[in-house]
Amino acid sequence: MIDKKICGLLGLARRAGKLIFGTEACKQELESKKVKLIIIATDAAERTKMNFKNICKEKDVPIFEILNIDELSKAIGQSNKAIIGIKDINFSKEIIKIINGGEAIG
Repeated sequence: MIDKKICGLLGLARRAGKLIFGTEACKQELESKKVKLIIIATDAAERTKMNFKNICKEKDVPIFEILNIDELSKAIGQSNKAIIGIKDINFSKEIIKIINGGEAIG
């Protein structure tokens, strides 16, 4: 149920032009402080996960490891995407709220 809600929001964000995906694009947008949330696939490479966790910690951007590559890719209408960056604060807050079980996030 949670996965379905998150996939729906990711699809909406994609159509609204509020998503970026792929390692290099996400790194660039993190550096320019345009990303509000990073989602990384559970089956992404361990090295990639560690790199992004470190960058997100440094940039104070939330990062969540949810869904697998196929599920993430399908949600945004792409193929083989392990990393998604959300550039919109409202989409980010809603996704975090769903992940945290409906708790309101500041």
